[in-house]
Amino acid sequence: MTETRFRNARLPDRGTVDITIRDGLFAAFDAPGGTDDEDLGGKLVLPGLIDGHIHLDKTFLGLPWRPHRAGPTVPHRIAAEKDGRSDLALSVEQRARNFLAREAANGTVALRSHVDIDPESKLDHLHQVLAAREAFAGIVDVQLVAFPQSGVLIAPGVAELLDAALSEGAELIGGIDPVGIEGDMEGHLDVIFGLAEKHEVGVDIHLHDPGHRGALELRAVAERTAALGMQGKVTVSHAFALATVDDRTLDLTIADLRDADVAILTSAPGTGHLIPVVKLREAGVRVFAGSDNVRDAWSPFGNGDMLERAMLVAYRAGLRTDEGIALAFDLCAGAAAQAIGYGPYGLEIGARADFVAVAAETLAEAVVDRPMRALVVKGGRVTARDGAVV
Repeated sequence: MTETRFRNARLPDRGTVDITIRDGLFAAFDAPGGTDDEDLGGKLVLPGLIDGHIHLDKTFLGLPWRPHRAGPTVPHRIAAEKDGRSDLALSVEQRARNFLAREAANGTVALRSHVDIDPESKLDHLHQVLAAREAFAGIVDVQLVAFPQSGVLIAPGVAELLDAALSEGAELIGGIDPVGIEGDMEGHLDVIFGLAEKHEVGVDIHLHDPGHRGALELRAVAERTAALGMQGKVTVSHAFALATVDDRTLDLTIADLRDADVAILTSAPGTGHLIPVVKLREAGVRVFAGSDNVRDAWSPFGNGDMLERAMLVAYRAGLRTDEGIALAFDLCAGAAAQAIGYGPYGLEIGARADFVAVAAETLAEAVVDRPMRALVVKGGRVTARDGAVV
């Protein structure tokens, strides 16, 4: 049995305590009194952060600044991204390591990354991201989605590559715009859910299609999820349709998502309408957040800081009270942990001993100010200090 103590930690709504950790789990939150252990000096302790959606294989982190090349549609941007792959001076693995180091320094203890599987790269991106994941074992837990960025039905051989990816390290099967990209909703979902059944894995589908077309796809995903008994194992990322339909269609779609327990991921993007995160949560739909694209061909923005992502969710959703900001934080913490199956989680006895210490008076102030992470602890072990991985 290994035991570690951290003194003078301030917990949200619970005052100052000493934290005792045994075998990587929280064992006690006691009245202060220790003398020989690490002193947190009254810093605020928050649970470890969770990034629910990133692309480790796409980032340009570690490269010189690359001007963003805009594209009018998703297919245009997919093509532009592929055109820019050939002149990257760092490998996928090196850039993924840079991304993981940034996330870890900012207090992320677990994340879900989508990895491109397409006719050009085949399984190369997956293998390189797996190597980066191994290098950061014990620092950040990495869950991988085999993601058909270029489509499945319209990209020869991708269905077989996805099948192989699920045998070689990917834990979930991805999908993309069954109508907008593939032009065949039922055919696309047949392949994706067929592979999910075969490999007994979860699903995480990118859905950019807006309006009634996107809502129809959301309801079709919910119907498949319920029919296959996959409640709690399916996520739709982005789901922009939820921000662009009339109230009646929105209510019908929310009801189907809730009944099938389909989770919704948002990155609080800077363009377009934000999906109604509060209404979704109040209706019983699981909602969580992620960085999505960080310094890549899709966006020049992002820094792998989930406190900043919580701020962006709160800012875009108009959540200004401490309670509202706490809700936004939960999308990057507890709600995200539940959605990706990372647990037991939280500042509770018996949970994984993951936490972040920051110089802030309250959780809301931490989200608004995004102070440097003074200390990051994962499984009872210090993994980052003063904004850098140790």
